[in-house]
Amino acid sequence: MIADGKTTGIEVMKSTDFIVARDDLQQCKVIETELPDATSLPDDALLVKVARFAFTANNVTYAVMGDQLKYWSLFPAPDGFGNIPVWGFGEVIASKHPGIPVGEILFGYFPMATHLVIEAADVGKRGLRDAAAHRQGVAPVYNAYARVGGDPAFAGRQGDYQALLRPLFMLSFLVDDYLAENAFFGARSVLLSSASSKTAFGLAHLLHTLRKDIKVIGLTSASNVEFVKSLGCYDEVVTYDRVTSLPPDLAVAYVDMAGNSELRATLHGHFGDQMKYSGRIGLTHRATSPDEPALPGARPAWFFAPDQIRKRAKEWGPGGIDVRFGAAWSGFAPMLDQWLTVTEGRGPADVKQVYLDTLNGRVPPKQGHILSLTE
Repeated sequence: MIADGKTTGIEVMKSTDFIVARDDLQQCKVIETELPDATSLPDDALLVKVARFAFTANNVTYAVMGDQLKYWSLFPAPDGFGNIPVWGFGEVIASKHPGIPVGEILFGYFPMATHLVIEAADVGKRGLRDAAAHRQGVAPVYNAYARVGGDPAFAGRQGDYQALLRPLFMLSFLVDDYLAENAFFGARSVLLSSASSKTAFGLAHLLHTLRKDIKVIGLTSASNVEFVKSLGCYDEVVTYDRVTSLPPDLAVAYVDMAGNSELRATLHGHFGDQMKYSGRIGLTHRATSPDEPALPGARPAWFFAPDQIRKRAKEWGPGGIDVRFGAAWSGFAPMLDQWLTVTEGRGPADVKQVYLDTLNGRVPPKQGHILSLTE
C-alpha cells in the first residue's frame, strides 16, 4: 500500500471514482479502481492524490459534450459510463520522475476521483503535461499541470477561486478578445444568456471594464435578476420572457451560455439582420434541439477556445497569453469575495448531492462548490 509516498506493504491501493451514465446523466455511482504501487509505476509516472476540485455548471457541459469533444477519453471509465473532468489540485504521493518530488502540488484537469496516475513529460520549473496516449486527442490545455506549491495565488481561498473560476475566466477572456479583435462584428451591444453563470459574469466584467463603448445586456431568469444586478457589470438586465422588449433595430452580438434553442430562435427572429454575431459557448439550460432550422441574422456557431489560444500564442509569442490573462485576472479576482460564497463538501455523498443539484439547476448563482471524494 502507498501512504504519503512510501511503500508500506503489499495491500492493493484503490482509487474511489465518481462516474455517470453517458446516456442518462441523472444516473451516477461510485466505484473503486485498482492503482499501481510505488514500485510498479512506469518510468516518469506520478501517482497523484486528488486533494480538492471545483464543480460548476461548466462541468455539466463537459459531460453533455463528452462524446463530441472527447472529454470522456481523458479519464477512462467502464463501458457506458464516463468520469467528468474537473479542475482542481493534486498532491504527488509517489514519483518515478527525477524532477518531480513527492509532495509536489499540481493544479490542472483531474477526474472526479481520489487518485490519478500521470505520465509526466515536458517537465519544467512551472509545470508538466500528461503524456498518456489516451489523452492526446484533446487540446493541450487539458493535459497541462501547473506546479503551484508555495504559490500564494493558489493557496487557501485564493486557490478555491482559481479552481472555480480560472478556467471559466480564461474562456471569458478569450471570448472578449475574439469579439474585440473582430470589432464586435459591427454590434454595439452584447447579449449574454445565463447571465448569472460564472463564465458570463466574467465576460461581462471584462466588457464593462475594457470596452466602454459596448453596452452589456444580461439575460436571466426572474429568480436570478437581483444577483445579476448586484454584480454591477451589466448595463441592463432582462428576463427571458421580456427579451422581445429590447429595440429590434439594436445591432447585437449574442453570446449564448444557456444553449436554449427556443431562446436563440426568439432572439434571432426579433433582431433579424441586426443579429451580427451568434456564438454558442455553453449549455447551462441543456435545451438544445439537434435539428435547429436556419435563423435570420448571423449563423450560430460554436466558439472553440483552443483555436483562439493557438492563434494568439502564435501572434503574441511565448508567455504572451499568460501575461495578458494575468493582468485580466488581477482585476477580476478582488471582486470574488463579494460575488461568491464557497461551500466545501467531502466524501461520495456530498459529491453526488452537488453533482445532482448542479445538473438539475438547483445551485444558487452566488454559490461555488469545492469538493473532495476523500471523507
